[in-house]
Amino acid sequence: MRYSFDENPTIFGKILRGEIPCKKVYEDDHVLAFHDIAPKAPVHVLVIPKTHLEGLQDAQEADADLLGRLMVTANKIAAELGLKEQGYRLITNAGKGAGQEVPHLHLHILSGPSGLPGF
Repeated sequence: MRYSFDENPTIFGKILRGEIPCKKVYEDDHVLAFHDIAPKAPVHVLVIPKTHLEGLQDAQEADADLLGRLMVTANKIAAELGLKEQGYRLITNAGKGAGQEVPHLHLHILSGPSGLPGF
């Protein structure tokens, strides 16, 4: 399901509209990245598109540029956070059954001081 920026009913929509604060890591015209409020690793950043797409399971061919931008931006953020050398995980959960809690496409960047051994 798609919504306009102003109608996005999710917590991420509220963050994008400035109704809820976040600890921002990166922002451009298409993407916002911020620290997760309940981190699952020493470094846990969420990367979200400003265009609402409920999840990867809803992606269409027309979303290819957006999906590519998310991946490239996540890699850029990982580099800026000093994670490329030690390694990081890039995860998206597609649907409730896969653990997606917020119905707005997002990537998780996860890492720590020594990468994620045993994670």
